[in-house]
Amino acid sequence: SQLPEKVIILQQSLWTMISRLTAASNLLKNGRCTFYSSNRIIRRGRGRRQQCNAAPGIATAAAAIEMQVPNVHSDAFVAKGAILVQNVKVGERSSIWYNSVLRGDVASIEIGRNTNIQDGTVIHVASEQQGTKGKLNTIIGDGVTVGHMALLHACKIEDNAFVGMKACVMDGAVVRSHGMLAAGALLTPGKIVGGGELWAGQPAKLMRKLTEKEIENIYNSAENYAILAACYRQNLLTEFK
Repeated sequence: SQLPEKVIILQQSLWTMISRLTAASNLLKNGRCTFYSSNRIIRRGRGRRQQCNAAPGIATAAAAIEMQVPNVHSDAFVAKGAILVQNVKVGERSSIWYNSVLRGDVASIEIGRNTNIQDGTVIHVASEQQGTKGKLNTIIGDGVTVGHMALLHACKIEDNAFVGMKACVMDGAVVRSHGMLAAGALLTPGKIVGGGELWAGQPAKLMRKLTEKEIENIYNSAENYAILAACYRQNLLTEFK
């Protein structure tokens, strides 16, 4: 008896998934990716080009990925469980908190000085393989606060800006210096939060100008997190194990 059509489709999907997972595993074994996790670098394979028995589409994409080692300043803090992949740079006194993922595989991620990327944040980039015109890096300046579980994709956050918890910043969008994106906001592709402006909503739009006190608090947030990160880095605060 013939299998139902839905079962056949499910089988095909499972085989496709297995094939892609196998190909991804081969890429890791062959040294195509480098990770920075829990304050140590993990190299996959010997770090040289090798033959990969991947599906043609995956092999083509892999050929465009060059071996990179995340560059983390000695005075920065990367919490346990945070993952940095490939071309990621983290500046002095900056902090990457628990369970954040920074994946700079097809373009680069750059984080300046005194910036905090809070727990559960995801930062990625874009390239022609994702349908964009050229590479789109993610650049985050100095003194920036990125709240818990934010999503930053191929965007730019300028010096002393603020991105609230669970906010989403999409391709080509910019948050200018002294700009603030409210918690839960969705900043759509190409939109620009001006300096001294508060944007909120889904999609995000200008709500009002920030007060001098709110701008001052952006600086305070960055400095407070830099001090807190230093305490963790020096093991002055303990974790449950």
